[in-house]
Amino acid sequence: MSQVKLPPKDNSNSKLATTITVKVKRKLQAREGKEHGVWFGLGMMGLIGWSVAIPTLLGISLGMVLDSYYPSDFSWTLALLMAGLVLGCFNAWHWVATEDRAIHKKPPTPKTNKEDLNE
Repeated sequence: MSQVKLPPKDNSNSKLATTITVKVKRKLQAREGKEHGVWFGLGMMGLIGWSVAIPTLLGISLGMVLDSYYPSDFSWTLALLMAGLVLGCFNAWHWVATEDRAIHKKPPTPKTNKEDLNE
């Protein structure tokens, strides 16, 4: 029996094969994992909405109290409304980024033994 020699792999085919393998594994993991339905999406929207609304409302409340006790040339309510809104948006961004990383985390790249391919 003669041994078949495979031609040397060029780098572009190797990258393509690796990319396809990673995407196929990701799809298989998504199919095997728990499915997220409509209610999950609605719950996430609500969670993100409340993570923005709560700091904003707290900023407004604290600003109204400060305006009543410490009147000044500027409005504490507006200043703390903006601060609460920025804090809430940062909180929502952090939450979405964490979920996105969990969904799209890269599986380890497949290891190939080059000696096995060229035998």
